[in-house]
Amino acid sequence: MSRDDFIEEAKNEYISQQDIVYKERDGSWANKLQGEKRPSTFHRMQEEAIASARDMLENEGGGRLTIKGEDGLIRDKNTIPPRKDSHPPQR
Repeated sequence: MSRDDFIEEAKNEYISQQDIVYKERDGSWANKLQGEKRPSTFHRMQEEAIASARDMLENEGGGRLTIKGEDGLIRDKNTIPPRKDSHPPQR
């Protein structure tokens, strides 16, 4: 196993949420958490589905966003960090 493969595998172990954006047969774009049976949201444009998926992952503490193109192939992958808490606990 190469160093890069090891690092990628280690990152995947710590990413709890994975969201996938893909095109449905009816032409809409779906935003679906991996492992769920049905998409969370549907959108007319891919950009809207990506923004929705990004917001969901930020709110859930971060995760991996996989974007598929119209051909169903993976177009891009991004690691989304958790949203910054606007009111963090005082120490």
